[in-house]
Amino acid sequence: MLHYVGYFAAIFIGLSLGIMGGGGSILTVPVLVYLMGVSPVLSTAYSLFVVGSTSVVGASGYFRKGLVSLKTAVVFLLPSLLAVFLVRRVLLPAIPHELFTLGGIVFTKDLLVLVAFAVLMVVAAASMIRGGQPEAALSEELPQRPAFNYPLMLTIGLVVGMLTGFVGAGGGFLIVPALVLGARLPMKLAVGTSLAIIALNSLIGFAGDLSAGTPIAWPFLLGFLAFALGGIVLGTYLARFIPGARLKPAFGWFTLAMGVFILTKELLFHHSR
Repeated sequence: MLHYVGYFAAIFIGLSLGIMGGGGSILTVPVLVYLMGVSPVLSTAYSLFVVGSTSVVGASGYFRKGLVSLKTAVVFLLPSLLAVFLVRRVLLPAIPHELFTLGGIVFTKDLLVLVAFAVLMVVAAASMIRGGQPEAALSEELPQRPAFNYPLMLTIGLVVGMLTGFVGAGGGFLIVPALVLGARLPMKLAVGTSLAIIALNSLIGFAGDLSAGTPIAWPFLLGFLAFALGGIVLGTYLARFIPGARLKPAFGWFTLAMGVFILTKELLFHHSR
């Protein structure tokens, strides 16, 4: 029964990516772990593939409308792609399965990934709950020609690459504000460019997994992807009528609840995996 709920959640993941240019990827790992029964570390690899592939479809729709700034994407991706590939190819495989014991809890690699992911969810939720308004206010006033704040763009690109590599999330909640404030892009152009960045970041990270020999259950992964793709096609269409900024606070509260749930379950009611 949980598997059916998981496939429905995959549609929701794609839907939020299409409307908001980010956010959906923050749900992919919890859905795979708690609804589909995939191990946390492997879930981050699957998440990269699902989020990357759905973002390709979403970005292509924005690209056809002229709503992807290729120059901005290149500047952002310079540090980000290197970081995400090295984390997936070198850092994550090098972490031992069992790390340490604290308060009777054995911290394994899987637990570390879930706790890091839950903390990221809480941070992302706070950003979405309080951070949508400034971007929306600027969105109609800015020219479509980017004016780069290079230190900000390169720094956030590096941070997003590391986060994407470690927890398998696209980082759209960081990318969209960075593009609005760091490249002075209007909101719709920032959303389309964000999807292009998430697509390349995630798929390069997944390539790092493949090169590291991570075993992939392709029939399951492609089936899950099919539902997410249906969601992003619908989300890209609905984005014409639904301002993504208006949905962010509600989505943020949901993400906060999920993050608190994961932290509570894994740290207070943890059982060795």
